[in-house]
Amino acid sequence: MKVIASSLRKGNIVEIEGRLYAVLHAENFHPGKGTPTTQVDMRRISDGVKTQQRYKTTEQVERAHVEDSEFSYLYQDGDGYHFMNSESYDQVQVPADVIGDQTVYLQEGMKVKLSVYEGIAVSIELPQRVTLEILETEPTMKGQTASGSFKPAKLSNGARTMVPTHITAGTRVIIMTEDGSYSERAKD
Repeated sequence: MKVIASSLRKGNIVEIEGRLYAVLHAENFHPGKGTPTTQVDMRRISDGVKTQQRYKTTEQVERAHVEDSEFSYLYQDGDGYHFMNSESYDQVQVPADVIGDQTVYLQEGMKVKLSVYEGIAVSIELPQRVTLEILETEPTMKGQTASGSFKPAKLSNGARTMVPTHITAGTRVIIMTEDGSYSERAKD
C-alpha cells in the first residue's frame, strides 16, 4: 500500500527495492525556502543494518502489509524475548535488536503491540509510560529548590534518568519509554 512519506511513523514497515525496513525515527523538515522533506531512519529487517533515507514529503513510499496484534511479554532467555498473543495464545520470539534499547522497560505481563510480517516479529510498540521505583538518587542540596532543577537517579530496572530535585529514593515515578525521561510522580 502506497503512503506519502510525511505520514511515516516509528514502527511502520516499508518496502524498498524488495527489502523490508522498520522505521526507527521519522522527522519532517519544512525549510523557509525549498521543498519540505522527510528524513527516515530505518533498520533493514533481514540483517539489522541501519540506514537513513530522505524523501520529499509528498513522495509515495510502499508500506508493507503487517499484522499488528496485542501480545503479553512472558520472559527473556538466550534466544531472545518471548511474547504470547492475548487472543490465540500463540507464542513468538523476538530478537533483542528488534526491541532495541527499550528492553529495559519490558515488565512481565506487559501488553505490547507487535507487528508481524509472514510469521516474523518485525517491530514492537511498548506502552508510552511505565511506572518504576527510584532506587537511588543524590540528596537535595540546600538552595537547590528552584523549579526546573533536575538530578540523576537510578531506576528499579537499572536505567538512569533525570528527576526533579524533590524526588527521593523509594518514590514511584512514571517514565516515558520512548526516551527514558521522567514524566510525573506515580499516583499510588
